[in-house]
Amino acid sequence: MTLAVETKSLTKIYPKGKVHALKALDLKVPQGCAFGLLGPNGAGKSTLVKTLLSIISPTSGHGWLLGQDISNKEARRNVGYLPEGHRFPNYLTGRGVCRYFGRLSGLEGAELEKEIDEKLELVGMKEWGDTKIVRYSKGMNQRVGLAQAMLGKPKLVILDEPTDGVDPVGRHQIREVILNLRKAGTTVLMNSHLLLEVEQICDQIAIMHHGKVLQQGSTDDIRNAVSVDKGSVVVAFECGEISDELDTKLDKLGEREKGVQGFDITLPDRDGIDKVVDLLRKNKVSIYAIKPRTANLEQAFIDVISAQEDQQVGGSR
Repeated sequence: MTLAVETKSLTKIYPKGKVHALKALDLKVPQGCAFGLLGPNGAGKSTLVKTLLSIISPTSGHGWLLGQDISNKEARRNVGYLPEGHRFPNYLTGRGVCRYFGRLSGLEGAELEKEIDEKLELVGMKEWGDTKIVRYSKGMNQRVGLAQAMLGKPKLVILDEPTDGVDPVGRHQIREVILNLRKAGTTVLMNSHLLLEVEQICDQIAIMHHGKVLQQGSTDDIRNAVSVDKGSVVVAFECGEISDELDTKLDKLGEREKGVQGFDITLPDRDGIDKVVDLLRKNKVSIYAIKPRTANLEQAFIDVISAQEDQQVGGSR
């Protein structure tokens, strides 16, 4: 497996207060994926990103970007970056911001201007390109920030809270841009507190807490590792009207949560699904859909963080 980002025992300790922001952190980000870094505030996500980009230096351990050691400035040559809470000079226009960062990435002349037009159009900011930053909303600033991060066709794009302050339409547009980057083979590493958004965009995820990676893998693996009810299966039935008598019989098969067009039922095992189907069909109830209910990313995230907190509390006794 070719890696876009790798760390081994990466550690960062801030001397003041002896804060362990990163604790011997190991991370592997495959090339060509959209990778989400998840964690509560203070988990170390932004510290990790800044360490990878040599904005701050690690206390110990090693890191690589696109196969090159992070201590080598060449490691950052093919990396685009959108920091959290960035501030562009108010006197610059959106086009001016892109021109500045484009030159830093080695672009110039007609090639640079062509890329600026392309990227501003991608993020829906072309018509605002000649307007000064001071007149931009927070969401517009985010879009221009994303545009500059994509200049120079980087192989790795690192985004820290890319949709922070962006309206729903803008978030959808940014999601589409990120998905298209991934389809084109660009690796995207992003931090976000919006778990639903990460679930829609990312195919690989790492959950961080207190400077450690607690779990990493594909989005499906992390979701499926957490069952809604341990040792049981939750199934959603979309079906026709159910009589009171049938209601009572279904309640004996498992714990149910009724909805407008059907019900969710927690069964002891998968054999129980056939029993529910047989009972519904015997009572001439039309079944429109049957689907297993697995944990979503939010449930998985909370489960992993809670387990770590419980472990720490237990260990401190």
